Amino acid sequence: MKLPLQITARNISLSEAAETSIREKAAKLDTFYDRIMSCRVVVDAPHRHQHQGVQYNVRIDITVPGGELVVKREPHEDLYVAIRDAFDAARRQIQGYARKQRGDIKVHESHPQGHVLRLFPDNDYGFIGTPDGREVYFHRNSIKDNDFDKLVTGMEVRFVEEQGADGPQATAVIPIGI
Repeated sequence: MKLPLQITARNISLSEAAETSIREKAAKLDTFYDRIMSCRVVVDAPHRHQHQGVQYNVRIDITVPGGELVVKREPHEDLYVAIRDAFDAARRQIQGYARKQRGDIKVHESHPQGHVLRLFPDNDYGFIGTPDGREVYFHRNSIKDNDFDKLVTGMEVRFVEEQGADGPQATAVIPIGI
């Protein structure tokens, strides 16, 4: 961390063990993302509930390049559990932020497009022509919403291709414009 850790306690005095636990967990966050600029932890015991006892809130504000990550978990009766849960959530947020910074986030490819090349309605199958000139087999069961009977030659479709026993085949075919 570029700036020192800030720990604030409201309506509670933190024990040395609780403060040490917070410092250790905050230091560990640096191992997941080394560009953390600052970390502020607020521990709050807002008020006593007549039947529930003391509930501890832990809020963590982490400043990173280009943004701020905020963690606020549900209150818990055990201070150490509240601290652990908040720092676990902070770790997950930091790891997600670091993955996004590195560009490791999954990007879903769009389904390839093609057109219905040939149909054999009596035999429940057909072929899709791809932009690169290949032919991909499809069966009636692979058509979304059972719209096989609405297909016509030349219709644009999106599809998911797999390698079948006899060559490429479409496992999901989505007609465009039906």
